[in-house]
Amino acid sequence: MENIRNFCIVAHIDHGKSTLADRILELTGTIHTTENKQVLDSMDLERERGITIKAKSVRMPYKSKNGTEYILNLIDTPGHVDFNYEVSRSLKACEGAVLLVDASQGVQAQTIANAYLAIDAGLEIIHVINKIDLPNAMIDESREQLETTLGLSGKDALLISAKTGVGVPELLEAIVARVPPPKGRAEEPLQCLVFDSFYDSYRGIVPHIRLFSGSLRKGDKIMVKSSNRVFDVDEVGYFTPELTPCPQLTAGEVGYVGATIKEVGNIDVGDTLISPVHRETPAIPGSRRTQPMVFCGIYPINSNDYPKLGVALEKFRLNDSSITFEKESSAALGHGYRLGFMGMLHMEITLERLKREYGQELIATMPSVVYKVVTTNGESQMIDNPSRFPQPQSIDHIEEPIIRARIIVPTELVGPCMELSESKRGTMVAMEYPDTKRTLLTYDFPLAEMITGYYDKLKSVSRGYASMDYDFAGYRKGDLVKVDVLVNQNKVDALSFISIRESADARARTLIHKLRKLIPRHLFQIPLQAAIGSKVIAREDIAPVRKDVLAKCYGGDITRKRKLLEKQKEGKKKMKMVGSVEVPQEAFLLLLKTEE
Repeated sequence: MENIRNFCIVAHIDHGKSTLADRILELTGTIHTTENKQVLDSMDLERERGITIKAKSVRMPYKSKNGTEYILNLIDTPGHVDFNYEVSRSLKACEGAVLLVDASQGVQAQTIANAYLAIDAGLEIIHVINKIDLPNAMIDESREQLETTLGLSGKDALLISAKTGVGVPELLEAIVARVPPPKGRAEEPLQCLVFDSFYDSYRGIVPHIRLFSGSLRKGDKIMVKSSNRVFDVDEVGYFTPELTPCPQLTAGEVGYVGATIKEVGNIDVGDTLISPVHRETPAIPGSRRTQPMVFCGIYPINSNDYPKLGVALEKFRLNDSSITFEKESSAALGHGYRLGFMGMLHMEITLERLKREYGQELIATMPSVVYKVVTTNGESQMIDNPSRFPQPQSIDHIEEPIIRARIIVPTELVGPCMELSESKRGTMVAMEYPDTKRTLLTYDFPLAEMITGYYDKLKSVSRGYASMDYDFAGYRKGDLVKVDVLVNQNKVDALSFISIRESADARARTLIHKLRKLIPRHLFQIPLQAAIGSKVIAREDIAPVRKDVLAKCYGGDITRKRKLLEKQKEGKKKMKMVGSVEVPQEAFLLLLKTEE
């Protein structure tokens, strides 16, 4: 126990967490090659995008300069704000955190957020300035920012280059010297936290665990505290980073347990595993459910794949406990699921992973947020899908979710950032100057504005230098309306959207204009309408395809031609009554682009 150190690496996106993890793996002899960069980012998507999506755990042996043998358990965490839940879960399994600051960028928004998460979790923080080998490294400025924004001693910051390996041996010595060993004793009853899991088609659910007390070996029985389900342990081991079986895990260690848990739903991330002999062992506190911020509907392209989609989502949630889903159906798209995500990047990554890892062919509807609708009789309803809104006459008012965003931007680019924020209905709360070169802006935004590309536009107007982090700040009353889209007088619920009243007309006109180009022409005229309640605010017609019924008439009396045209007119009228219009799948992605 005295020689175990559990720590994680936290930082803003792209500050060098995975590169530092590579150097530590090399120095401890866990891997022997430098060809495979970002070893812990094993997912194809992580490599393509150059970001960490999943927190990864690895166990390493380490011999310090004084000859003592240590076991280091490292967790490499994501940096993007959408994957914050991965960071908060990882902190529960650690006693220390290495806080990285990029010397060329300084302390950024997510650095501050992650530092506060680590402080709240009571972890020992080792602050490190990385990328000191870069020609534009601002080492003195970074030290100053650590002191002014986080209250950490600038002169105590360790200087390293994760790329070249400079300073990393000193960091390892600091970790074994400053991070406290785990508490708890192997003789006490078993108590361990499930901080992650994945589904294996042969072994079932494999939970990743951190033991707080007791020990675990093959043949033991474990009980899930929340459900009282008992399972037989058939394998225990740790990550090197591959799964490596071992005879037993004891208090303070991080590893995995195989117990043939076949049923998805028998165990969740955040659960506590105990011994069935000591049922009175308390659950480990502090693992809270995440609150999804963005919702969208997903539907299989082939309706026969609906049961497979349900199974895929159950398995996916084992690996990503922050998504929520429930069944829903749409007149236009059939049966599907309503999914909740932490943000737009999280939504994008999840849909991509469902396609790649689980072979799902999906249509995703327009992302939306949860609105609080207060009816005329005083009831309030939380509604995440525009198609579930009550009738306009029964709504007293609508409240929309607000987030508090912290934006760090170079001082000379404050003007364009403020202009963009105000165009997105942002309200400035504070403006601070952490140092002479940068400004910290605090804004309250409607979340609906944030999900329509605000972050991308912020990066554009700040030439890539701005960084952002946000928290949920509650609900605020707004002048909001629901816009319905009617195709051939039939409502298409998947195209409904919520908008502020002043921009509803413009958005509706843009959408209807784009829809007219997308929906193919039929043999009858198709009216496209956008309406608020019963009031139509935009309309365009798709002209019918006209068959030339007069082609066979050459010469002859005009009455013959008139007779054929009348017959065609009657046929079109009849067709319009019974004909149905197929809305192509691309139409559902249009709503995302009406902002552009």
